[in-house]
Amino acid sequence: MQDLATGRVWHLFFAWVFVVNGVIYLGYSILHRHLSRDLFPRRDQWGHIGRTVRDHLTLDFRKTVDAGDYNILQRMTYVGVIVLLAPAAVLTGLTMSPAVDAAMPWLLDVFGGRQSARTIHFVVTGLFVLFVCVHVTMVLLSGFLNNMRSMITGWYRLSRSEK
Repeated sequence: MQDLATGRVWHLFFAWVFVVNGVIYLGYSILHRHLSRDLFPRRDQWGHIGRTVRDHLTLDFRKTVDAGDYNILQRMTYVGVIVLLAPAAVLTGLTMSPAVDAAMPWLLDVFGGRQSARTIHFVVTGLFVLFVCVHVTMVLLSGFLNNMRSMITGWYRLSRSEK
């Protein structure tokens, strides 16, 4: 037997964990200039987008991985998740709440009603799952130990041939 009420409670709990974590991350990123310095694509990177796509499709990471720097695909993906997907997930989730609709009826207009918000919420969730799957796959394919070390400590080791 399904217990939908308990599922909704857990969904709401983890939604608030997601929101609080996102606000802390965004605040830290703005305060320490992580967004502008590390995540927003730089002008000089746009010219390399074709090569970066080709290198990723052929799984050749030697040319696209700069120590301590994100390439153009990584930057566009991270900014897309932070600026588009996360707010869309939160706002569409709020739109499905009758209590929030009473306080902010304009949300229904923005998303075209509760059912449209539900559909968008579902699609956004699928895109989050896709992002996580591709992200984990790329970490595994491009060097698990080195990537994990750089995520935990901030240190990225270059091989002798890359120095």
